[in-house]
Amino acid sequence: MVKRKYKKFQEEEVLGKQVDYILLRRLLSFAKPYIFFIILATVLTILISALSAIRPRLTPIAIDDKVAKGDIPGLNIIIVILLGTLIIQALIQYFNAYLTSWIGQKIVYDLRKKLYSHIIHLNLKYFDNTPIGRIVTRVTNDIDVLYEVFSSGLVTALGDIFTIVWILYFMFSLDTTLALITMSVLPLLVYATAVFRKKARDSYRKIRILVAKMNAYIQEHITGISVVQLFVKEKDTIEEFSKINRAHTEQNKRGIRYYAVFFPVVEFIGAMSVALVIWYGGGQVVQNNISVGVLISFIQFIEMFFRPIRDLAEKYNILQTAMASSERIFELLDTKSDIIDPKHPVKYESIKGEIEFKNVSFAYNEEEYVLKNVSFKINAGERVAFVGATGAGKSTIINLLCRFYDVNQGEITLDGINIKNLKQEDLRKNIAVVLQDVFLFSGDIRYNINLGNDKITNEKIHEAISNVGLKKFINSLPDNIYHRVSERGATLSTGQKQLISFARALAYSPKILILDEATSSVDTETELLIQEAIKKLIEDRTSIIIAHRLSTIQCCDKIIVLHKGQIREIGTHQELLEKGGLYYKLYQLQYKNQI
Repeated sequence: MVKRKYKKFQEEEVLGKQVDYILLRRLLSFAKPYIFFIILATVLTILISALSAIRPRLTPIAIDDKVAKGDIPGLNIIIVILLGTLIIQALIQYFNAYLTSWIGQKIVYDLRKKLYSHIIHLNLKYFDNTPIGRIVTRVTNDIDVLYEVFSSGLVTALGDIFTIVWILYFMFSLDTTLALITMSVLPLLVYATAVFRKKARDSYRKIRILVAKMNAYIQEHITGISVVQLFVKEKDTIEEFSKINRAHTEQNKRGIRYYAVFFPVVEFIGAMSVALVIWYGGGQVVQNNISVGVLISFIQFIEMFFRPIRDLAEKYNILQTAMASSERIFELLDTKSDIIDPKHPVKYESIKGEIEFKNVSFAYNEEEYVLKNVSFKINAGERVAFVGATGAGKSTIINLLCRFYDVNQGEITLDGINIKNLKQEDLRKNIAVVLQDVFLFSGDIRYNINLGNDKITNEKIHEAISNVGLKKFINSLPDNIYHRVSERGATLSTGQKQLISFARALAYSPKILILDEATSSVDTETELLIQEAIKKLIEDRTSIIIAHRLSTIQCCDKIIVLHKGQIREIGTHQELLEKGGLYYKLYQLQYKNQI
């Protein structure tokens, strides 16, 4: 499988090479577990097509052998056979429709599960470059399109093909000349289908691109609705959305035009075929070379012959939509994370928490280094703070330690082991992070603390809540820890969300605790409660604190001062003040009104 580098999301628009058969082969690979049911559905489809073609074949028998000769009992038998054929066909069609829908649902379930699992394991760099709305489109809209391929596309298309084969067989068995005259219009049909195929594919691909753009735009602006309304950008946002929506509508109308032209063309070609058969066949009837029953049978066959052709065109539309969607689905599935686990990871049960950066340099974008030759060591159980101006590289250090990104140069070790030699799961389960920008899931407070981990009991949750000073707030809620939390915790204050995030980190009892501006959005009283809790909870635990408020880090064993991606000073609070360097200047700026 080809490994793809991350792309700017705009590059999606250049996708669309002629890879139908490759994509179709990959799609069909998801059908392998259900091959028995697919074969069964195919057999049933062949039976349905055969039963459909039998009815016109009985017409010359009914007219020429029974009606013309006044054989009423024989005609009754033909009628019973026709009725029985219709009933059997209806029953088989019912079962086959249920079976193909079931197959489609199962395949789509497997594919959606695989895609979601793949997305969840991609590292953060991919999400830095890809709008979330486009990813949502892949998992929802695009996969829903593929359902039609497996439920009403491929198997029923086979049925249409077999119907055509049966019709051709019966027509040639009745009269070869009439059959050839019927087929004389096929070159026109083939040409019309080829033109339609080319136009439809391009149109449906562009529609999928525009659907993804629309979803991305909606997701982004609804997520940032407070900013939109605060800066009175509703009108501009609506206008921009209208442009995307208009382009989507126009592209759909273009596809409809192709569709609207193609079907009348097929009808016209079918009418030409009927006219040719009546013209030639009528003369043959007058000359007694063929019977009236054969001529009527051929007219019925022609009607039946062009119906599956129209259906195949419809299936082709479905297939083109599916190809446009599958291109993007497989493009996403082929995107490999830059952060991979080693083939033979180092395993050890208990970590001490000793962290060391050795000559680490890192850039989110090539050559734009955020960290430059950074080296430091944090001993197990030590409390270390990082300070510096915005953009100095503080949060980047956390991202690298958690291995959300890999270093460009140097190495990071945990207890002397390069973190690249550890499984990501083993590394991260020993680290808890409290971020400034807290994310809460819809559900309840209990779930947002234990994240579905049943090993974290209610007793542990209440202990964590008590330690972070959240107990009074939780007890005031009628449902306590089962209080409902809306999406992103919209009904909670920023401080409450941060406290819940803090309780979440503590409930997991990590060996390494990271506080990234964790107290920046809480009031003074709440901050004091957290500081008291921190003093107790960082015992026997390596703690890393990133803070702009220098008052929160004065008790740390070590303070590392960063400036433009480089370490400028290391020492305790008092030592750094005595040096009169960068830390002293930061301290003066923050407390100038108090000095």
